[in-house]
Amino acid sequence: MMHGESARNATGFRKPLLSTTDQKRLVELLERGPERLGYETPLWTCDRVADLIAQEFEVSYHAGHVWKILRQLNWSVQRPAGRALERDEAGIQRWKSERWPEIKKKRKRKAARSSSSTKAD
Repeated sequence: MMHGESARNATGFRKPLLSTTDQKRLVELLERGPERLGYETPLWTCDRVADLIAQEFEVSYHAGHVWKILRQLNWSVQRPAGRALERDEAGIQRWKSERWPEIKKKRKRKAARSSSSTKAD
């Protein structure tokens, strides 16, 4: 690990641990997906990216700092759709076109007011 003057560049900021070439390689690895590393879901988390960087480049980054690197690489936060893998799209469309209109047509009538009022006359 670098200390003091040698750890900083001419602008006074800490030198990046990943070179430009490393960053390009990181993007290539990210595009392959996290399943390549044995993860079950196709989602990159900061912890997973930090793990990838540690394995491929032998550089340790805190997961909380990884998002800054990803932003520098023009990667943005992605949120999963939250849909089941077993989701039946054809069945859903059929339900929306056939069953939902039937349900929507049946309007409930308002119930008559109760004869036992709680209001004092």
